[in-house]
Amino acid sequence: QIQLIESGGGLVQSGDSLRLSCAASGLAINSYTMGWFRQTPGKEREFVAAINEYDGTLYDVESVKGRFMISRDNAKNMVYLQMNSLKPEDTAAYFCAAEQSVLGLSRFPKDYDYWGQGTQVTVSS
Repeated sequence: QIQLIESGGGLVQSGDSLRLSCAASGLAINSYTMGWFRQTPGKEREFVAAINEYDGTLYDVESVKGRFMISRDNAKNMVYLQMNSLKPEDTAAYFCAAEQSVLGLSRFPKDYDYWGQGTQVTVSS
């Protein structure tokens, strides 16, 4: 059974940092592109960042603008999203996802095969 379990969300103040974690089981992340998406009520899920099996990365430049960094630890089968200088507009449920595609790095949710349940990040002003 394939599972992606996110953790690390919480309530923080504007300017704070958080590190989200995604623990994968049932799949080896070194064979997948791993992505982070976020979603607020009433809006579509939006792309944040992705990292492929060659450690190539893609970010949504407009929203993260150098504040976020995605990384992976293949030995632990974990993916991380380091979020710095958080803003109230970063408030959302954050989801980890896995895409089984050579090179990958898609920014489209439809291309991802597996999803976690999400972790809530709330940034107060």
